[in-house]
Amino acid sequence: MEFRIRLPGSTANLGPGYDALGMALSIYNHVVVKTRSQPGVSFSIEGEGEGILPFNEENLFYRAAQFTAQRAGKTLSGIDIHMHNTVPLARGLGSSSTAIVGGVVAANRLLYEPFSQMEMLDIATAIEGHPDNVSPCLLGGLTASTMDGNRVACVRALPPKELRAVVAIPEFELKTEDARNVLPDAISHRDAVFSTSRACIVTAALITGNFEHLAVGMQDRLHHPYRAKLIPGFDQILAEAVKAGAWGAALSGAGPTLVALTTQNADAIGRAMIDIWATKNIRARYRILKVDPSGATVT
Repeated sequence: MEFRIRLPGSTANLGPGYDALGMALSIYNHVVVKTRSQPGVSFSIEGEGEGILPFNEENLFYRAAQFTAQRAGKTLSGIDIHMHNTVPLARGLGSSSTAIVGGVVAANRLLYEPFSQMEMLDIATAIEGHPDNVSPCLLGGLTASTMDGNRVACVRALPPKELRAVVAIPEFELKTEDARNVLPDAISHRDAVFSTSRACIVTAALITGNFEHLAVGMQDRLHHPYRAKLIPGFDQILAEAVKAGAWGAALSGAGPTLVALTTQNADAIGRAMIDIWATKNIRARYRILKVDPSGATVT
C-alpha cells in the first residue's frame, strides 16, 4: 500500500477565539506513506524541519499513528515515511497539528478506515490537547471547536473565496509552551466580555463576508496583551497592517507569526508588516495564502 497525504497549515485564535477558532491555509506539508515487508519504520524528511525533527519512532507523526492504531486495538509496523514540509516550525502556523493529523489519517488508512472523520478529530485532539489547529487541518475552512467531555464539538464553514491571509513570519521561533506560560491564571469579567463578544463578531464576519467588522472583531484581551511582550513590534505591526489595507490583524496561534486578513493590497500589507521588524533588526518574510477548503486529503 502506498499513498500521499496533503496537510494544510493553519492559523488559530484569529484574535479573541482563543483555543476555539482556526482556519486552514494554503501552505502544506506532504507525506508519502508506504508499507513494506520488513518490520519497523524508516523516515526521510526534507524542507522545514530537515535535520531537526526526529526520523525514528519519536517523530510526532509516527507517535500519533501508533496512538491511533492502539485506539483500534492494533499496532503498526513495516512503514516507510517520507515528509516534505513547507509549514515552518514553532511559528504559530500549525506545524505540530499537521504531524498529528497526518499520523491519525495515515493510521486510519493503513487500518482500512475504522474511524470516522469526527472520531479522527477526537483522537487528534486527545494528542494535541486542544482542537483549534487540528480541526482546520483535518476538515479545512474555518472551524469553531470546543470540548464536550472527551468529544470535540466542531462547526465548519467556508469564508468567501476572495479572502486572503497575509502571514508575516519572523526568523525567530516561539514555542507554544513558552507562549502559554506568560498567560495569567485569571482575567477580569470586563476583559472576558471584551474578547468573547469579539470572537462572535469575527466568526460571523468571516462566514458572511462582512469583513469591515474584522478590525474590531480581531481585537483581544485574553492572550494578545501578554504574548505581545514576547514579540518585538507586536502592536505596531498589527496597526500598520490595517493601515496598509487589511481588514483586521492578529497573532497567529501562539506566534510569533502575525496574520492579516484582506481582500486587497496583500503585498503592500506584507511589506508593511515585515518592514517594522526590519527596523528592529529582525529578519522576516511574508506569504499570501488562501483559505484551504479541503483539509487533510489522501491520494
